[in-house]
Amino acid sequence: MKTYINEVKENDPVDSLFLVKEKSYGITKAGNTYLRLKLVDRSGEMEGRVWTSVETFADSFQKDDFVHVTGKAVSFQGQLQLNLTSIQRVREEDIFFPDFFPSAEKDPEEMFRSLVEISDQIKNQHLGQLLKLFWKDESFVQLFKVAPASKWLHHNYLGGLLEHTLSLVHLILKTANHYNRLNLDLLLTASILHDSGKVDELSYHRSFDYSDEGRLLGHIILGIERMEDKIRQIPDFPKDLSTLLKHLLLSHHGQYIWGSPKRPMTLEAVMLHYLDDMDAKMNGIQQFIKKQVQEGSRWSAYHRIFEQYFYVPTLWEQLELSDKFEKNKLEEE
Repeated sequence: MKTYINEVKENDPVDSLFLVKEKSYGITKAGNTYLRLKLVDRSGEMEGRVWTSVETFADSFQKDDFVHVTGKAVSFQGQLQLNLTSIQRVREEDIFFPDFFPSAEKDPEEMFRSLVEISDQIKNQHLGQLLKLFWKDESFVQLFKVAPASKWLHHNYLGGLLEHTLSLVHLILKTANHYNRLNLDLLLTASILHDSGKVDELSYHRSFDYSDEGRLLGHIILGIERMEDKIRQIPDFPKDLSTLLKHLLLSHHGQYIWGSPKRPMTLEAVMLHYLDDMDAKMNGIQQFIKKQVQEGSRWSAYHRIFEQYFYVPTLWEQLELSDKFEKNKLEEE
């Protein structure tokens, strides 16, 4: 039976399957070689150590292999790690993949259908044709449904890119009518395609990482290349429209220091950037809170990117706050 990493406690014997995310060697103070591993499944990751028969075990598997391990969980410098006594490589065909990779809670097929339905409402014929070309590209769609949106910061699970894209589109639909002079067709098209390059930037067939072209070019350039290829297939696609659409993709990170080749210079680009940034941050914080708040605590661990802690009301407090909000809302009405 599969034992998940988040179930392991100190002094537990462990006999289970994991994915090897990292593999390296270390040297003890006595000068002996040991094997250092990072083992993962869908619930998290844990350090593993092999202290004996290092060469024998090391030659039997590689990074990104699935392995069957036995050992014991011990505490080292305040963190749990597994002292391993055996490791055996497991064939991929014997693996149940959902055990090892976190996935979006929502069904990817349902999310994709919702996204296509929204894209079908776009009135501009050229933008509508452009999106239809993406949806007819079976290899792109297959990757788009399973890709994460990032390696670890937000929506970092299978289906995360699709979930983030659909969430951003819904935010735009709820917000855009509040402001004047926005081109909704342009904004929706850009929001659907803004992270399309991530299907090529990220590697997600084993542990999440960056592809070679992802490191060398990045998802913004890769997304622009995919989009230009589709635009060339559409007769008389307006040059001005193409330029505006490319600008939204190029500027959606908002700031040069965040990897944006251009800063947002149109109303649509400004809205896309801020809603994209908000959705990413909200999801990232929510995922962090799930993993980094101990039971009974109102505070998360320290988030080194945001450089702060996060306050998390208990369920009872959340219900009380919700009741007060509804009461105040009714009084205002």
